Amino acid sequence: MHDEHPGEGELDTGLCELTTEAVGELWSRTYDSEDKPDWSHIFPYYHPEVVFQDPIQRLEGIDDFTAMCHRLTRRCASLDMEIINLGRHDGVIMMEWVMTMSFRRSPSTPIHGCTRLTLHEDGRIIEQRDYYDLWGDIFANVPGVRNLYRFFMAKLFG
Repeated sequence: MHDEHPGEGELDTGLCELTTEAVGELWSRTYDSEDKPDWSHIFPYYHPEVVFQDPIQRLEGIDDFTAMCHRLTRRCASLDMEIINLGRHDGVIMMEWVMTMSFRRSPSTPIHGCTRLTLHEDGRIIEQRDYYDLWGDIFANVPGVRNLYRFFMAKLFG
């Protein structure tokens, strides 16, 4: 049973407060196990009704979110994340990162992106929105395709 008023630096759930320092420390521990990520220590920081969205998918609920994390772990031969910048304003934490991943027979590919974590009133993450250009970063490492992709994007959107 938890106190009605948790101590300073502690959430209602008994977890530490998600300051920028705590997020940096927690997320840096995620990618240290033989190039395979382990998110189990951060799952408790997510609200049961979390909404996750990135350029590929939108998921609702902690069960779908954890299942997606486990699928990514199984698909990647290796995965590493370097956090470049962290900031917080009110109930929003922004994180800039470079994620380097390799799949079964592909070379390591760095993907540059940002994550917005929106905190619920209880201090847990209620929404995670990841922003990145998956194809641009992947195609940047494929000779011939890189120039064609950049030309296409500039013509269409530039």
